[in-house]
Amino acid sequence: MASYTLDDIRAAADARYGSTDIAVGDDVVRLLNPLRLTRAKRDALSALQDRLGADDADQEELLSEAIRLVAENSEAADQLLNAVGTDLAVLAEIFERYGAGTQVGEASASAA
Repeated sequence: MASYTLDDIRAAADARYGSTDIAVGDDVVRLLNPLRLTRAKRDALSALQDRLGADDADQEELLSEAIRLVAENSEAADQLLNAVGTDLAVLAEIFERYGAGTQVGEASASAA
């Protein structure tokens, strides 16, 4: 029978569901995997993603809000967003890389 410590399981979860890290100058901004967020933040992120698909969506505002939701803390989010400014292409690229980095870790809505 296999035996694991809680620390082993935490290390495996960190490796599998780790953050997306973005260097901003000498600092690193961590965007947390959705599975590492609270339920309320996961629900808010899902709602934001739904709103991104709307014809009249303000992409810059919604992507910035999503980054604020998933950043490790508000100071890190502000640092990243201040460095990006209003460059929608960069915001979209950040969100795309974040999404690609979390694909494996996302639970399917149909999972039982």
